[in-house]
Amino acid sequence: MNISAGEKTKLTAKLSILKNILEPSKSQNLLIHQDINEALSYLPEKFVDLLVVDPPYNLSKTYANTKFSKTNDEEYELWFEEWLTLVKKCLKDDASIYVCTDWQTSIPVQKVLAKHFKIRNRITWEREKGRGAKANWKNCSEDIWFCTVSNDYYFNVEAVKLKRKVIAPYRSDEGAPKDWEETDAGNFRLTHPSNLWTDITLPFWSMPENTDHPTQKPEKLIAKLILASSEKGELVFDPFMGSGTTCVVAKKLGRKYLGIERELDYCQLAVKRIELATDNKNIQGYAGGYFWERNSLADQKNKAPVKKKNNSQEELF
Repeated sequence: MNISAGEKTKLTAKLSILKNILEPSKSQNLLIHQDINEALSYLPEKFVDLLVVDPPYNLSKTYANTKFSKTNDEEYELWFEEWLTLVKKCLKDDASIYVCTDWQTSIPVQKVLAKHFKIRNRITWEREKGRGAKANWKNCSEDIWFCTVSNDYYFNVEAVKLKRKVIAPYRSDEGAPKDWEETDAGNFRLTHPSNLWTDITLPFWSMPENTDHPTQKPEKLIAKLILASSEKGELVFDPFMGSGTTCVVAKKLGRKYLGIERELDYCQLAVKRIELATDNKNIQGYAGGYFWERNSLADQKNKAPVKKKNNSQEELF
């Protein structure tokens, strides 16, 4: 995704910089260009329904004009807890939290999260890409910690089921499909999501969502988090917005959003993507109300009618 010099000024004008405490009603659908600690000091208490965080991992990496340097676990833990404490006050009592990490960063992150929240699960997703290694296993997975503020939280498993082809379908004694759907396009089953995700594809150059951000998360991945842990109209907050993926997906799925990012280039990308999301609600890998396996675009587009149904199928599909 490219931005012309003429666009940059217009996009920048749509960003916010906080100088006073915001009212909760004015914290909706904002993209804030500001240092995280400064911006967080102006946010109100208990207004966020879902927190999605993709902070810099404990790796040496350059983000536009900022270089993040790898440090030891103790120093990273202190840095992580410093801003997390400021974010915590923004969360409602029934809010959910998702924090992205890599396998090494998971160690200090888990320690901090356990101090402040109730840890529910650790999701591991396959990135599909990764550099080969001669003296170690190739690293091609990342973690997402799922936490809640309290035992009172929202989770909608029906919204995040995976539709996949059935290899060995079972039938009832009468010969009817058992917990699966028979169509001219093939046999499909809706499966409950686990904490191991192998259906995610990183944004690559030919995908509309792709930007120059070095650690951009797929819209499909963020869609799973938002659909599982928020309802339409609720507010999703991303304090490390990057190029805006969380806010864009929130908009596409009918949620309110709030994002903070210090790099102007990424903020401009986020504004442009938000504008494009007004007319284009598509999320690659999510269609017809279901998530799909990789390389299943033809199946997603196929509208073939169901050949056979029974009552249990009608309830399921």
